[in-house]
Amino acid sequence: MQKGLSSNACKLIAIIAMTVDHITWLLWPGCQHLCWVILLHLIGRITAPIMWFFIAEGYHYTRNPKKYAARLFLFAFVSHFAYTIAGGLPLIPNGFFNQTSVIWSLAWSVVVMMVYAEEKYPLWAKFLFTAFVCLITLPADWSCIAVMCPVFLHSHRGDFKKQSLDILIWTSIYAAVYFFAMDRIYGLLQFGTLLSLPVLYFYNGTRGTCRQMKWVFYVYYPAHLFVIGMIRVLAGMGRMFP
Repeated sequence: MQKGLSSNACKLIAIIAMTVDHITWLLWPGCQHLCWVILLHLIGRITAPIMWFFIAEGYHYTRNPKKYAARLFLFAFVSHFAYTIAGGLPLIPNGFFNQTSVIWSLAWSVVVMMVYAEEKYPLWAKFLFTAFVCLITLPADWSCIAVMCPVFLHSHRGDFKKQSLDILIWTSIYAAVYFFAMDRIYGLLQFGTLLSLPVLYFYNGTRGTCRQMKWVFYVYYPAHLFVIGMIRVLAGMGRMFP
């Protein structure tokens, strides 16, 4: 047996951390400054970089990038309904942040990678397109950070030090926005993403024995959000949609 963590093991860790985070938001909504709430959200920060990393890995290994992107956009469409139900958000975004799931940004990240891989496009056009993508992904969870960080992780594939720096830099940008625009403690909390680095460091480059694991996440992500949303509604914490 090869030492280290397979992609399946890394994704399972991400799923567990994500579930802890989302249940915490359900039980203690808002940016509450209770020590155990902050600790649980800190655990949840592990998830995002693992998702970014494996979007970059998925793009590297896929035989059909267009099909990969299309699958992610379908996943984003389904996840949007689950995300809005879980958070009691309107189906049509009416704000700049956290109006739809992170999958929207991840799908566009793959498109940006595809564009940069095409030599026929001039550099200025690629920059302009990237700016456009960053604009339309602002309302998503993790905003355009979840677009750009996977792109850089892919470009630095094989160099863990540079990939670690990528995660630090893009987390810092997101943390700064959170710190100055929303909540200072929760801004600093975003640096919990660095807890993902030991997990990614021990990634051994293998898929793992369960070949269906990639589909588990596609199903689990919207399913658990939908369950959380139903609990919220049935417990009288709010309506399904505002």
